[in-house]
Amino acid sequence: MTHDDDCCTTEDEAESRQQQRLALERVEKGTKWTRVASARLRKHCSCSPDKAKSKTLGFVPILKWLPRYQLRDWLLGDVMSGLIVGTLLVPQSIAYSLLASQDPIYGIYTSFFSSIIYALLGTSRHISVGIFGVLCLLVGQVVDRELALAGFLPESRGAGSDNSTFPLVVQGNSSTGVECDRSCYAITVGATLTFTAGVYQVIMGLFQVGFISVYLSDSLLSGFATGASLTILTSQIKYLLGLKIPRPQGWFTLFKTLYSLLTNLGNTNICDLVTSVLCLLILVPTKELNDRFKSKLKAPIPFELFVVIIAALASHFGYFNTEYGSEVAGDIPTGFLPPQMPLWSLIPSVALDAFSIAIVGFAITVSLSELFAKKHGYQVDANQEMYAIGFCNILPSFFHCFVTSAALTKTLVKESTGCQTQLSGLVSAVVLLLVLLVIAPLFYSLQKCVLAAIIVVNLRGALRKFTDVPNMWRVNRVDTSIWLITMATSALVNTELGLLVGVLVSAFCVLGRTQQAQVVELGRAASREHYEDLSSYRGLETLPEVAVFRYEAPIYYANQSLFKKSLYKCVGLDPVKEKARRTKLKKKSKPQEEGRGDIHKKSEGDKVCKGEETQAAVNVTLMLNEAPRSVRSIVMDCSAVLFLDTAGLNALKEVRKDYGELGVRVVLAHCNTTVLDTLEKGGYEPNKEGETGENNVIFFTIGDAVRYVQSLSAANGECDTK
Repeated sequence: MTHDDDCCTTEDEAESRQQQRLALERVEKGTKWTRVASARLRKHCSCSPDKAKSKTLGFVPILKWLPRYQLRDWLLGDVMSGLIVGTLLVPQSIAYSLLASQDPIYGIYTSFFSSIIYALLGTSRHISVGIFGVLCLLVGQVVDRELALAGFLPESRGAGSDNSTFPLVVQGNSSTGVECDRSCYAITVGATLTFTAGVYQVIMGLFQVGFISVYLSDSLLSGFATGASLTILTSQIKYLLGLKIPRPQGWFTLFKTLYSLLTNLGNTNICDLVTSVLCLLILVPTKELNDRFKSKLKAPIPFELFVVIIAALASHFGYFNTEYGSEVAGDIPTGFLPPQMPLWSLIPSVALDAFSIAIVGFAITVSLSELFAKKHGYQVDANQEMYAIGFCNILPSFFHCFVTSAALTKTLVKESTGCQTQLSGLVSAVVLLLVLLVIAPLFYSLQKCVLAAIIVVNLRGALRKFTDVPNMWRVNRVDTSIWLITMATSALVNTELGLLVGVLVSAFCVLGRTQQAQVVELGRAASREHYEDLSSYRGLETLPEVAVFRYEAPIYYANQSLFKKSLYKCVGLDPVKEKARRTKLKKKSKPQEEGRGDIHKKSEGDKVCKGEETQAAVNVTLMLNEAPRSVRSIVMDCSAVLFLDTAGLNALKEVRKDYGELGVRVVLAHCNTTVLDTLEKGGYEPNKEGETGENNVIFFTIGDAVRYVQSLSAANGECDTK
């Protein structure tokens, strides 16, 4: 045998191997549900010393990382970041208490307890858990609503309304009435709301539903935060101007607030206005300097604290409260108040509000913790984060605190100042403890307009998102639409409704994408056996008498009819309409055949037989790509079909049956295992297999399917010729 003969033999073998049909054997995965249930029960209900130790260390992560703490390498960074963040927390805690309709001392309590609890239970080394502006806004809206329902007068009725008292039951189910003024009832509502939200978060952690955060996309959360920031901005203008107007309730609060501001503009307090302008002129440029030179500065300069100290001294020695009627923070007591139970009778009224707050707080915390964990190369547990943020709300609610979550601004400061572990949170708590025990009364004369200026300046990051809208639109119009709708609803209609609308719009966008999917015809590459969309690539070839199509979406109840319409349109032949047309033609021709004599029956019968023989060749001239082409077989590429439900399975059966009655064979290719299981269980595969024992309607590759239907076309062609 010559060398050329060897080469030819090798090439023939390679070609035969390439054309050999791919056959794979499925792995048996079926197990009885009783075995699975018993195995899981044994796994979760069994207890051993090692398992108990692992569960304890997992629930209290500080017990795991503290013994391995690298004192020499980590201590300095943790102490520095803890001191700086604690210093920033003092003015921000006082300021955001204003947003939550609470006295300043309660904001310091909240930051203190949450810093300690998250350091014990949290898995993220870098996030700072404490007061967050959006949640404070949600809490303030609920508190103002409940204050109005309880009969407390709005702030615009005068200072005496703050001192009014009502007999309220604040200790469980006790029947004794306790005198509770406006401030007392406000923190009672806030603490009850916080307790309820924390219970929701812990329950979600118990049921391992940490995955719920994936349904809140970045565009949704960003739009929600920006819309809420607009509401926060308008709510603080009254403090900047020194106006005493109540916070509006219900929908369209932004328009109501603007209307109240315009109608009361003549009552502006000049002292508060001048102080606000000076604070903004100082804080905005200095914040920009901190942001611009943050890479060169070892720590951001705490300009907010400097402004608070200077403003408090100026207000105290200038008698701004008594001489000019400027509103001040008021008495801030030292030490801690005794614990107090939530108002149980109030829980049904705040349950729905608490759920939305719980979801937002958890989503923000998990997204930030995962972001910084990925950046620094460690892992966080989403369910443990749910526990941590839940207990950061439940336990402090007994100590006159309100809702907390991770905060982006303080987290960035914490990371940039050398934070290494959760120990920095304990250092921040020590700074707040010093304020609570010694320094708090010094903030008595601090004007509320200064606190409002601090809040407004901290909204810069969220409001800057408006400048990113054009770039977002160019990158992804769907995500930008979600952002715009969520932002507009949160700002213009209602904050909580904005979150719900954002979730619904995101869900409908996902469904809409499956509704817009179209069947496309594929062509084969000239150089190799690869199929792609004919309308997207040049140089692709179509096959004689075979058309290959792809549907790039799941086929389920919501889009199964659209799938069939799109397929019929792309193929150029609706089998249902074609069958109806043929039935109509047969009915018209039947009376003519019955009226003919016996002499012509034989010849007419011969014509009918010939028509039946050539019917398969006549009815498959399809308008593919606006050009007629004779097609006898259709190959459906199912690689992009993620799943099928019963409606989708029935749609595929109908397509195969209807086209089969017209002489067009339909086969499937490239199905994933989920689709294969559905097809098998739903009886899509015929009971009678081919002569070789193989399934001749489902193939693993498009090439196998094409070669099979081409072999059938060749065989039919020989018979027709004969």
